[in-house]
Amino acid sequence: MWNGNSSLLDSVLHGHPPCVEWSNSTEGALYHLGNTLLWLGYMGGSGAFGALYIFGCLAPAFLCHALWGWQLACGAVPAVAWNGLLGALCVLQLAHIIYRLQRNRLPGEEFRSLYAGVFLPLGVPVAVFKEVAAACNSQVLSLAEEETYASEGKTPIDRLSFLLSGRIRVSLEGQFLHYIFPYQFMDSPEWESLGPSEEGKFQVTLTAETDCRYISWRRRKLRLLLCRDRYISCLFSVMLGSDIADKLYALNDKLFARSNVRLDIRLPSLYHVLAPPSSADRGSAHQALAPPASAPEPGTAEGNPEPPGQPPRSAASGDHLPGRPSHRLQRGRAPLAPTDTPNL
Repeated sequence: MWNGNSSLLDSVLHGHPPCVEWSNSTEGALYHLGNTLLWLGYMGGSGAFGALYIFGCLAPAFLCHALWGWQLACGAVPAVAWNGLLGALCVLQLAHIIYRLQRNRLPGEEFRSLYAGVFLPLGVPVAVFKEVAAACNSQVLSLAEEETYASEGKTPIDRLSFLLSGRIRVSLEGQFLHYIFPYQFMDSPEWESLGPSEEGKFQVTLTAETDCRYISWRRRKLRLLLCRDRYISCLFSVMLGSDIADKLYALNDKLFARSNVRLDIRLPSLYHVLAPPSSADRGSAHQALAPPASAPEPGTAEGNPEPPGQPPRSAASGDHLPGRPSHRLQRGRAPLAPTDTPNL
């Protein structure tokens, strides 16, 4: 058994005819260049760009080895064939990677920044983001400084916008509420306040405080996309919920009591307690609570004295009479938060 193996080994090593033209200059510059490119190629990383680097180095390395085999004095046909085949496969793989990168390329620098800053941390695939971008026609809109995006009671709620750069000031009846910063929805509360078939108008004014850039989806087109794709619907639901929560906390930062105790807008009836009544409500409340001319003064012997230790009720306390709704609570006016309270 050992003799058979030794004879096979001898035939492999010494059975071929010797090359009479062999020289010491066989390993030339192409051979060393190819090996260097192989060494550099296998140092590449992962991902699409890592594969691009690896195959970008391997293809010329195999090409150098094929040319080196072609220049051998004895003619190394297998070396030329194998290295040429491997080089061609690397070139094909390189073309495939470039095609995939071009297919997943996002239109515009602002969309690429939006995907990297918002959607990529959420694990959204590029193909899904391209559907979302296609729903707004892959178009970025602009707002000049002090230009109004929406006016309270006038602008219809027919779209959903997302701020890319700049700053938006939100106000109600001239009173500042909060800011909208980049990568926030501009009208998420209005979007959630209406059903798919309902119509309404803005109850706040949105004004650009600086030059702004934003994208906007038409309401009907976005509703169709959300009904068709459940994943995108869940994605927008999460993003809208988080955005509305941020706006509520921004309003919460503006409210505080006289003793510097921060209030919470989630407390029930906080709006009715803090918001001062209007002049019409104050006048009607005074008329309703004023005693008749013939009635005796409270606290005298003829009238019923008030219980001790209980302050008299007045219209300035902020309580509303039953059956007489406040002017701020009429239909079509959403009491988002007290707007007449002093700023923090």
